[in-house]
Amino acid sequence: MSTSVKPSVERAVAASEPADVEPVALDAEALDSTAPEYLRDLKADLSEAGYLPAGLRVEACFSENCSIETQAEADRLRGLVRAASFLGVGRVSVRADDVAEPTKVEPALAALAERAEREGVTLTVEGPVTLDRE
Repeated sequence: MSTSVKPSVERAVAASEPADVEPVALDAEALDSTAPEYLRDLKADLSEAGYLPAGLRVEACFSENCSIETQAEADRLRGLVRAASFLGVGRVSVRADDVAEPTKVEPALAALAERAEREGVTLTVEGPVTLDRE
């Protein structure tokens, strides 16, 4: 945990009590859908089983040196960020091992990080691409 915790976080945690739930990081591949109805049911089922979705792990593929393919993958990732927000997930971890042209991918990931921030989700990226904010 960071040593520079915001006062609002300290205040919220100080007024809290432990919950009997197990935090889990979900794999995006395990999601059947990103439709709100499915996510609502999944969230309820996880809660009922004593799990708290804390993270979402995503494998990304940017193997084509093609702007259209890069945009299609970025759109898929954007849908997963929205799904993470709906589930109450705090962190989406993107692993992008196969990147044909980092100069095309990095701006798309930067825009995705901004979108994630607006959704209340932290985006991290692993692989041969980076986010300037990391």
